[in-house]
Amino acid sequence: MTVVQLSLVVVWAGSAVLVGVRRRTERTAPVMLAIACLAALGMLAAAADRRAAAVVAVALLAACTLHLMAALPTGRPPSRGVTTLVVVGYVTAAGLGLLAAATGPESDNWIVGLTWAAALVVGMRLANLRYRTATPAVRRRMQWAGWALAVVLEVMLVVVALRLMVHWPPHATAGVLAATGLVPLSIVAATHDRMVARVDRLLTATVSAAGLTALVIAAYTAVVVSLGRSLRDGERSLLLLSMVAAALAAVAYLPLRTRLTDLANQLVYGERVAPDEALRTWGSRLTRAIPLDELLLQLTESLRKSMTLSSAEIFTGASGLYELAAGVPHRTAEPIRIPDKERGVVARAGVSGGTWIDVWLPALAGSAQIMRVAPIAHGGELLGLVVVVRPTGATAFSDDDDRVLTELARQVGLALHNVQLDSALQASLEELQQANVDLQESRRRIVTAGDAERRRLERNLHDGAQQHLVAMAVKLRIAEDMIEDEPKEAIDVINELRSDLKDAIAELRALAHGIYPPLLSSGGLAEALPNAASRAALPTTVETTGVGRFDAEIESTVYFCCLEAMQNAGKHAGADAEIVVSVERDEDRLTFEVRDDGAGFDAGPAAARGHGFVNMADRLGTIGGRLTVSSTLGAG
Repeated sequence: MTVVQLSLVVVWAGSAVLVGVRRRTERTAPVMLAIACLAALGMLAAAADRRAAAVVAVALLAACTLHLMAALPTGRPPSRGVTTLVVVGYVTAAGLGLLAAATGPESDNWIVGLTWAAALVVGMRLANLRYRTATPAVRRRMQWAGWALAVVLEVMLVVVALRLMVHWPPHATAGVLAATGLVPLSIVAATHDRMVARVDRLLTATVSAAGLTALVIAAYTAVVVSLGRSLRDGERSLLLLSMVAAALAAVAYLPLRTRLTDLANQLVYGERVAPDEALRTWGSRLTRAIPLDELLLQLTESLRKSMTLSSAEIFTGASGLYELAAGVPHRTAEPIRIPDKERGVVARAGVSGGTWIDVWLPALAGSAQIMRVAPIAHGGELLGLVVVVRPTGATAFSDDDDRVLTELARQVGLALHNVQLDSALQASLEELQQANVDLQESRRRIVTAGDAERRRLERNLHDGAQQHLVAMAVKLRIAEDMIEDEPKEAIDVINELRSDLKDAIAELRALAHGIYPPLLSSGGLAEALPNAASRAALPTTVETTGVGRFDAEIESTVYFCCLEAMQNAGKHAGADAEIVVSVERDEDRLTFEVRDDGAGFDAGPAAARGHGFVNMADRLGTIGGRLTVSSTLGAG
């Protein structure tokens, strides 16, 4: 016992040093070193017959174990609540240790045992909660401790079972303690990135081996219990050897299982892969980041291998045209065309061959080989075809083969449908991104245009109405000075003021008309547009029958867009051109058109970027409208 305990102390202390060197910012190493020191203190106290010190050291060792389990893998408790539990654990363990030391050797075993049991239960619970909420990287590090725990439990199970049934090994406790040395070593392994990446496979294999071992022990326990008596010496030796042989066979089965399955498939199917294997491999590959073209090629290779085919091909497409996407052996094939009326029949047909292919898929007919076609469909839409061929004289396709083809076609159809959804989603995302860019540009242009319009209004007011008012104020002062000495001349000045006032009022009205025509507010588009057309540069006809009234924002947008279009026509259509403005209402939808019969222009992208068209598009965009520009040179 002393050698095993001393070895454990050395392993814990050495592991603490390695962890401290590799993870300097973490706090796991001090906890591990505390465990080594308390274990050494307990050993020295027991050797010196200092029972009280040994009991307290063992009790505090349980608290350190709780601390380690709660703080894995960094040594820091994940929350204040866990930190509080750890502190309470230390205080409770110290108190129970002192209580056990004071009560005497009769009760210290069960007090210390109760302390350890409570520490392990609480520690396991805290570690489980930490594992559930941890990141994937932290989980993989914690899995190393889980692996060590699985090994310790397996060793404990085996040792206890052997001790009870065959009275071997003689020092069972030493064997279990030796197995616990894997715990500090696993914590060291969790600090190495390469080791962390491999823990999942090791943990899976260990749990599988532990499960098989438990089944073997349970079976032998049932045999011993069924005897109804204790085993004799010879029977114990035979039972021990048979248990070892069974355990070795169970553990060896894990790595040999794949090879045995391949051998069975070779004997039964003549190939190393069963037909259902194509389904399993396809499903597992779908979860990986593998391009669809590569997946389809792997699927055809798997089909050809598992179903003894001379060729396996997958056609994909849409709108009646299906091209060869993957095939083994590789060849160049003409696309298969399926008319609209026949696609629904093919999509619902299921796995078919022979005459059905001659009737519905004549492009695949004419071969003397044995052929089966499985339509790839989703939601009634034909997305492709799975075409498999066996050489002439080979075994015909069985019901199991048709079942595999049907399920594969269904899964491929789902994958193709998902690809279509991804493409549509990507296109929608790109459209939204472009719309967002256009919206930002439109808002910027609207703000810029608003600023320019305010500056124009300020300039017009300053240069027009304001100058009139200033001049009127000067003349009014002159008339006031002349009223007593020169009344006749003062009356002439007042008459001039009356004329100036009319001019100022007319200019202010013209300015206000450009901001928002009063006629538009009172009479709507049906009255405002004809009035505006009367002032247009070209003869203009307005058609607004039955338009009615809309929101002021909509009416002003349509009005100013029509004015912008009439101004553009007046500048570019030619002197002999005529303009027609038509406004139509369809329930809540308002459509307007401004056309002319003038010179026309090239309505390409460059024209759409013209200042006038951009202004109209921005105005309409603010109310959810859309601008369409069409023109032909010489045709308006």
